[in-house]
Amino acid sequence: MKKSIFQPVALPALAFVLALFFGGLLIAFSDSVVLNAGSPLKTLKAALASAGNAYLALFQGSVYDPNLARGHGLLQGFYPLSETMVSAAPLILTGLSVALAFRAGLFNIGAQGQFIFGAIGASYVGFHYDLPPILHVLIAMLAGMVLAGLYGGLVGLLKARTGAHEVIVTIMLNYVASYFLLWLLSTTAFLQKGRKDPIAPAVNGNARLPHIAGAEMRVNAGILVAIVAAVFVWWLLSRSTWGFRFRAVGANTAAAKTAGISVPFVMTSAMVICGALAGLGGAVHVLGSDYSLTAGTAGSFGFDAITVALLGRAQPLGTAMASLLFGALRAGGLTMQANTSTPIDIVLVIQALVVLFIAAPTLVRAIFRFKGLKVTGGIVSKGWNG
Repeated sequence: MKKSIFQPVALPALAFVLALFFGGLLIAFSDSVVLNAGSPLKTLKAALASAGNAYLALFQGSVYDPNLARGHGLLQGFYPLSETMVSAAPLILTGLSVALAFRAGLFNIGAQGQFIFGAIGASYVGFHYDLPPILHVLIAMLAGMVLAGLYGGLVGLLKARTGAHEVIVTIMLNYVASYFLLWLLSTTAFLQKGRKDPIAPAVNGNARLPHIAGAEMRVNAGILVAIVAAVFVWWLLSRSTWGFRFRAVGANTAAAKTAGISVPFVMTSAMVICGALAGLGGAVHVLGSDYSLTAGTAGSFGFDAITVALLGRAQPLGTAMASLLFGALRAGGLTMQANTSTPIDIVLVIQALVVLFIAAPTLVRAIFRFKGLKVTGGIVSKGWNG
C-alpha cells in the first residue's frame, strides 16, 4: 500500500530535487566569490553559502518574509505567499487544461492561445458593461470560458473530422491568438482612450475579483476558483461517465471505438472543456490582478502549463500542487535577484531541468538507485489514466 501511494509522487519529487541541486551548482559557480575562493574547502563553503542564500531569498520572496513581519506585523510576513497564489491561480487553470487533454490522449499545446481568448472575453465584458458586482464577475468569466472553449473546440473538431494533428494546429493557433490580440488592441473598441500603446481600458470595479485576505494582500478569489476547478476536473475524470470516456479514448482509441464510444465527440468535447479551463485562467488573470488587457497579458502561462501538467502527472491534485510550486518560483525569483544578485533566469533553468528529468525517468532512477520508480514509454502513459 505504501508503495502505491509513494510511486505517483516519486518522479516529480525527485525531478524537482535534482533540478534544485543542479540549479544550485549553476548559482554557485557563476558567483565570482566562489570562483576566487582559493582552496577547495573555501570554495565548497562559498558555494554552499551562495546557493543557500539564493534559495533562502527565493523562500522569502514566495512564502514568508520575516523582515516584513517585523515592520508590519506577523500576517504581513505572508505577503510573498499571497503573491505566489496570485501567480498560481491562472497557472492551475491552464495546467488543468493541459492535464485533462493528456488524459484524453490529446496534446493541448494551445493553452496559450486559449488563455488569450479567455482574457479577451473577460476584459471586454469587464470594461464595456456596468453590471452588479457578483453578476458582473460571473458573466465576465463566463464570456472568457465560452470564447476560449470555442477556440479549443475548433482543434478537437479538426482532429476528429480531418485527422489534423492537434500539436501542429494548436501551435499555429497560438500565433493566431497572439497576433489577433495585437490587432484587437489597435481598434477603437479595445484601445484605451488617450493611449497609443496597445492597452485596453481597465475592467470596472464590479468586475474585479475580490481580495480574500484584506486590501494589503493581492491574493483574490481567483485561487478559490482554481481550487473549485481542480475538484471539478477530479470529479469529471474519476466519478463521471463522461470522464470515463475521456480516459478510455486516451488509453486506447481503437478499443474505445469498439466499445461504442464516439471518439470524434469525445475529442471535440474534451478540447472544448480544455479551452474553457484555459480561458478561465485568462479571465482570472485579467479580473484578479492585471485588470487591463495588454499584448503581454498571457506571459508564459500557457507554456508553463505544459510543465506543471507533466510535473503533476496529469492529475488534478498534482497539477494544482505543481502550479503552486511554479507560482512560488515566479514570485520568489524577483526577491532572489534583488537580495543576492542571482539572475532571475535561474528560475527558468530550474523549470527546464524539471521538464528534462520528468522526461527522463530512467536517468532519475539511475541517479537515486530507486527500483520502485515506474519507467514509462511516453509523456502520456497508461499509468496516468488509471
